[in-house]
Amino acid sequence: MKYIIIIWCLFVTINTKGQSNQIKRSYITPKRVLWQSSYSDNILKNVDQLLKPGIHQADLFGGGNCEMMSTEDHKASIILDFGKEIQGGIQLVTGAFDNTTPIKLRLRFGESVSETMSNIGEDGATNEHSMRDFEVKVPWMGKVEYGSTGFRFLRIDLLDSNRKLQLKEISAISELRDIPYLGSFECNDSRLNKIWKTGAYTVHLNMQEYLWDGIKRDRLVWVGDMHPEVMTIINVFGYNDVVPKTLDYIRSVTPADKWMNSISSYSMWWVIIQKELYMATGNIKYLKEQEDYLRKLLKNFCAKVDKDGHEQLDGWRFLDWPTSGDKKSIKNGYQALLIETLRAGEYMLDALNEKEVKKLCRSKIKKMKKVTNIELSSKQVAALLSIANYTDSEKAADVILEGGSQNFSTFYGYYMLEALAKDNRYKEAIEIMKDYWGGMLDLGATSFWEDFNINWIKNAGRIDEMPKEGKIDVHRKYGDHCYVGLRHSFCHGWASGPTAWLSNHVLGVHVLEPGCKKICIKPNLGELTWVKGSYPTPLGVINIEHRKIDGKVETKVDAPRGVKIVY
Repeated sequence: MKYIIIIWCLFVTINTKGQSNQIKRSYITPKRVLWQSSYSDNILKNVDQLLKPGIHQADLFGGGNCEMMSTEDHKASIILDFGKEIQGGIQLVTGAFDNTTPIKLRLRFGESVSETMSNIGEDGATNEHSMRDFEVKVPWMGKVEYGSTGFRFLRIDLLDSNRKLQLKEISAISELRDIPYLGSFECNDSRLNKIWKTGAYTVHLNMQEYLWDGIKRDRLVWVGDMHPEVMTIINVFGYNDVVPKTLDYIRSVTPADKWMNSISSYSMWWVIIQKELYMATGNIKYLKEQEDYLRKLLKNFCAKVDKDGHEQLDGWRFLDWPTSGDKKSIKNGYQALLIETLRAGEYMLDALNEKEVKKLCRSKIKKMKKVTNIELSSKQVAALLSIANYTDSEKAADVILEGGSQNFSTFYGYYMLEALAKDNRYKEAIEIMKDYWGGMLDLGATSFWEDFNINWIKNAGRIDEMPKEGKIDVHRKYGDHCYVGLRHSFCHGWASGPTAWLSNHVLGVHVLEPGCKKICIKPNLGELTWVKGSYPTPLGVINIEHRKIDGKVETKVDAPRGVKIVY
């Protein structure tokens, strides 16, 4: 396809390093009362009061408060929907009830409606990593805050008998870094637009004190999982302190002769992320701070390559959960991933003017490339082998496209999309993205999940509706490995890959030199007729627009001073 290129230079002074990293608290009013106990006519009144924005202040007046009542036999219960996935807790403001003794409630936070209806220990429901099911007391004419977890829905049960609770206000407390979305993506396909935004929001939720894996469960630093998250951050927020802070933390607790998170591939991902961060920021000072550890780690990797070029890495050998029991796929995938790791290390050592370990990395790459008995044993492996230039990109793409979105995973699906792009299968990649990630949206998701199987859609109920007879309760029914049933996280940053992919391959932004000083703009619209968006750099924001006109793509670029645009 031919391009008509129009270049505009816009002199801007936005510095992405200057953005605030404070955690901002904001309040969200419930959007609807989704459910209330069946005998509620007698023990629940004025529930619509809870749907009104509050002022976060108790008062003496008490007019129009929601009243939750109980007898010996019946106790009021409600489920509230706050409209989207939230990281944070809840604030309750009470009025003057008859007895000034505090009233006992049970709070159940849920990423699905079904989760709010669960009990700890059933169908995978847990309080692991964050408390989401617990009993509390609320005061007479007061304000209290409870919880720090990931949720969209809240169930409140009145536990005390023969009490009447005056509930004046309820607000969800959202806790998020106060940062602007400098990157953007918009096209003529609303489904793709929603996928891009949902991936960006998923990662934003996980950008807490450190970069977490999930906001309900796995509030931990898992380095391999960070890679798609970091790519999303680079494309949406630009530089953010949470990335180096998290990388430095995991480095500080892991000696260079050990593996991060006890997983050998995760130490590989740490190296690859460092290279991505250097390309995005050009921060040679920060890179120099990593040099000693990087050299030791790369020497450790090189020592795990045998005389015939086969990797012999120990520790927990892991790619992603769907391949976790497949030793052949892990072996083949590790061979490709180690080559990419050593390449990333070689690039950074060259920037640091370090010659000894750089030479060692190069020699090991050369030896590893001579290994020929590598099979495309899964879509995950096909993706890694293609990305590492270890196999023909067409063969890898054929493996990935077999069955469409079947056998995709939310983590390695990103690399499958990358491998499809490498073989110019943009149209197919976009259709799979709309099918697979869009499938979560069709079930009511407002953030992307720890895992998803396209077959789960069959006869499935939505997660934002009460479970229905004859419909499969997706959250309770499905899940495997560490995410069985309700333990499954419905906000997992590793699932955000499409956001970075759309910015890099459809909007067409490819960083060629550290610090974004040289960027290639190469759009791939597939069946789209137009796309526009922005990309953050240390020198300012690039604004880009592509439109198909008479079969040709017309491109307009506004670039800040110091960024060289090539095509």
